[in-house]
Amino acid sequence: MSDYLDEIVRAQKRGEPRGLPSVCSAHPAVLAAALSARRPVLVEATCNQVNQFGGYTGMQAADFFKFIHQKAEAAGFPADQLILGGDHLGPSPWQTLPVKAAMKNAGKLVQSYAEAGFTKLHIDASMKLGGDDPDTPLDLEISAQRSAALIRAAEKAVKDPSELRYVIGSEVPIPGGAHEYETSVQITLPARARETLEATRMALEKVGSDWAWERVIALVVQPGVEFGSDFVLDYEPEKATGLAIFSESTPVIFEAHSTDYQHPKALKQLVRDHFAILKVGPALTNAYREAVFALAMMENELIRVEDRSNLIQVLDEIMLQYPQHLLANYHGNSQELAYLRKFSLSDRARYYWTDPKVTQAVDRLLTNWHRKEIPMSLASQFLPDLLGDIRKGKIQNSAETVIQKKIGQVLDGYYLACS
Repeated sequence: MSDYLDEIVRAQKRGEPRGLPSVCSAHPAVLAAALSARRPVLVEATCNQVNQFGGYTGMQAADFFKFIHQKAEAAGFPADQLILGGDHLGPSPWQTLPVKAAMKNAGKLVQSYAEAGFTKLHIDASMKLGGDDPDTPLDLEISAQRSAALIRAAEKAVKDPSELRYVIGSEVPIPGGAHEYETSVQITLPARARETLEATRMALEKVGSDWAWERVIALVVQPGVEFGSDFVLDYEPEKATGLAIFSESTPVIFEAHSTDYQHPKALKQLVRDHFAILKVGPALTNAYREAVFALAMMENELIRVEDRSNLIQVLDEIMLQYPQHLLANYHGNSQELAYLRKFSLSDRARYYWTDPKVTQAVDRLLTNWHRKEIPMSLASQFLPDLLGDIRKGKIQNSAETVIQKKIGQVLDGYYLACS
């Protein structure tokens, strides 16, 4: 599928606004929705999610590769339409370690992704490591040298590196959304983008991997989009005109991170302006959360107390019991924190769906809805966006269909923008 990525680059250079959404999630329901249609799918794992030590999913790169391909086979999805990528591959999980130790881990991380069969690798060495000067920004040349070393590690890990495609970029938004409210973000200057490309090209030459430069297909820059717990910064194309013009003079396209919750029109404008790879993650798992929360609320109106899943309560109890995924993102008094745990757009709840007690509650919820149709009155109250399709028989009146449709609505906006 590297050819498909190459064709997107060629189309953009011909002036055709084509792109591809990047599904950054391992949630089974999200993957089921992504694999339900016959169109190319790019699925990416992050360095914290999947690494040689297991990450927070407990999976190494080879495990994730097998997991996704099993999902695709079960869905009848053609393997030749599936692209696997690695996101933020670099020393990020080991920032507190000395430089040498952190980069050694990062090199093994990148190698494991390449060896497993991932073909799209986002190399990110933009963060400071132990021993770097804490009072000054990380020098672009140092970041480029570290990125080049990681690309070389990927090249050496496989017999034929010609299938590998690289994404680089040092101006990377915080994965998973901003930690605090923001009213604006600094859009990448074209001069900075040019410096990043040139620094990386020169660094690759120095480590003897200049041939890999031809397979650097995209640069991560900040087009002015971001989201957090309770805000979304929408794309304003007039502010990114300089970047759009700059892209037309380079052999690469742009990759946009944190595009979650953007309006479909904004997504289309991003693709038109050469942000051809659109990363989305929390918006997809949040759509799943919205669906199961709606089903749980309707369950409370129909099911006996002793038979209810109590999903929302169980999820909240587990989040309180294991708060490590919340502490850096959610701030406030007890009432505010309780609200964020349930409804934050950052959707830190996505880390808890694999907990055994939570999965048991979800199973109970779906069992309660098995062979039970959703009453129109409750659909009107809790699923107004799906009511019309349910009434007209366009979608099946079932809990599973509701979940898939809610996630599919998000994905459809991306594919419409990218077509």
